[in-house]
Amino acid sequence: MGRAAVVSDLTPERRWRIVLARDRRHDGAFVYAVRSTGIYCRPSCPSRRPRRGQVVFFPGPEAAEVAGFRPCRRCRPGEAAAPDPGVPLVRTVCRLIDAHPDRPASLTALSAQAGVTSHRLLRTFRRVLGISPRQYRDARRLDRFKTELRSRGRVSPALYEAGYGSTSRVYERAHAQLGMTPATYGRGAPGTRIDFTVVPCALGRLLVATTARGICRVSLGSGAQELEAALSAEFPRAELRRARGALATSVGALLRYLEGHVEPLDLPLDVRATAFQRRVWEALRRIPYGATRSYVEIARAIGQPSATRAVARACATNPAALVIPCHRVVRADGGLGGYRWGVTRKRALLERERAATGS
Repeated sequence: MGRAAVVSDLTPERRWRIVLARDRRHDGAFVYAVRSTGIYCRPSCPSRRPRRGQVVFFPGPEAAEVAGFRPCRRCRPGEAAAPDPGVPLVRTVCRLIDAHPDRPASLTALSAQAGVTSHRLLRTFRRVLGISPRQYRDARRLDRFKTELRSRGRVSPALYEAGYGSTSRVYERAHAQLGMTPATYGRGAPGTRIDFTVVPCALGRLLVATTARGICRVSLGSGAQELEAALSAEFPRAELRRARGALATSVGALLRYLEGHVEPLDLPLDVRATAFQRRVWEALRRIPYGATRSYVEIARAIGQPSATRAVARACATNPAALVIPCHRVVRADGGLGGYRWGVTRKRALLERERAATGS
């Protein structure tokens, strides 16, 4: 799927305006076909615009061809869209940052090494990844820090190996990004009590886990063992305790949701997240029950309209199924897209919500 800046429920009138504007941002979201010529095109096709009465819209090339239309030779709508020309630049800069994690991600220095202006570098980086070079450096450094903590078990060697210059920099962000102090996370969360339970549900098995601050994980799966293993792998030295009674309120609300009850899952969360992930997840929690949004719409809602790929990654790393309703995010062409707990479950969740709201 391309960077189509559209939603799945575009009206024919709006699609026609997109075609008239030859808006490239919508290439890949749909195609239009002309009855009089028997040809279908991308929205951005440079060919002369036909009369509105001759135009019909299709979600993709396959549907147009099934209806008997053939692809335009000018815009070649049946071929994959051309790769983003900014990707090689971003890849080069990412490698420069990864090679020197201890250096600040200075736009001036990076752009000089890449042979482009600072403005172009920042604009391209944000368009392709949805974040700035500094944010990329921070995210990669945190990933390295977590890896080093797991292998070394000690904070000081891990933070310097990851590129942090002092303990203050990593500790000041630990609460938001790790959910606990670095030392506690690195030791596998020893002494951190996590109550959990696994119960049968309409979609297989449901795991709910919580700390003293709130829900830290909601997972869907086929068996209790796989769900418990994933929780244990994330916090190998935490005090994991089965406690269905203590989780009765949360589990009850989630099961009622899965049974088709229309009620908000306004449950407290204790999840680790980067600033970008947190913004995406908050936007997901604002999607109304029974509604869907495209990845592009979510990117726009958080003020970064070109960050569709980063939004998709944030959805894929959602640790709290249902409470953070990433199943309500679909592709711009109406396709379901991916889902951490399986596309079949995603389809079932959306069908339940539509049935409950009569939409």
